[in-house]
Amino acid sequence: MSDLQIRNLRPEEISLAIDWAAAEGWNPGLADAACFAVPDAQGFLVGEIDGEPVATVSCVNYDDRFAFLGFYIVRADLRGAGHGLRIWNAAIAHAGARVIGLDGVVAQQDNYKKSGFRLAYANIRYGGTVAALPAPADVIALDKVPFALVEADDATVFPAARAAFLRAWINTRGHVGRALMRDGRLAAWGVIRPCRTGCKIGPLVADDRTAAETIMQALLASAGGGEIFLDVPAVNREAIALAEALGLKPVFETARMYTGPIPPLRIDRVFGVTSFELG
Repeated sequence: MSDLQIRNLRPEEISLAIDWAAAEGWNPGLADAACFAVPDAQGFLVGEIDGEPVATVSCVNYDDRFAFLGFYIVRADLRGAGHGLRIWNAAIAHAGARVIGLDGVVAQQDNYKKSGFRLAYANIRYGGTVAALPAPADVIALDKVPFALVEADDATVFPAARAAFLRAWINTRGHVGRALMRDGRLAAWGVIRPCRTGCKIGPLVADDRTAAETIMQALLASAGGGEIFLDVPAVNREAIALAEALGLKPVFETARMYTGPIPPLRIDRVFGVTSFELG
């Protein structure tokens, strides 16, 4: 068998990893590739044999302390040949001394532990069909909020600064963001985006369930209802209650894991994870 050659995916090639993730049932967003390339264009790798892709992985370095790993996929007909381990090691090397996070399939937890990852909590994807709701009067477009407020609020729920990614995520065509202000401060905000199937809401960040419900209603109004998905930290009971109140059902579960300590985060404010692939 020819040797595996590992190289960086160019930004315009990241769609390969997106397509493979879609084939695995991860239901990526229609504009994910362009957004995912923003924080670290060198963070996407492909393993090839004779010029044919056989494995992908990403390890996006957000800053000098934190990275997030995703898109770890080996072509089904070539699994068990060691290609996955080789490209995995290349991704880990790209992160250097950074703490790495991931959302992995539950069945692979033991393998991730062998690489130094430890379970933090589970994330659960909820999905279902929801009727269109009237838009709340007190909600505004997210891009009307001073970006410094969004960036500061995001810092309470994510382990690293990600300003460039957030700007792309909020402003990408097809993505819709909504925000709720209380007494001059950002109380809740979220983004909905079209996916291969239905729409996903994420992030959804809120001070409390009432605020989260308001943003959820505004996002659903913008989409006209339909099939939606929401990725919820299992440790946030209010977020689970919100998903269940909408009639959404668990689709699958991931294990959020880290290789080391991260800053204290307000997971109680996370009603929807931005992305299983980039955190």
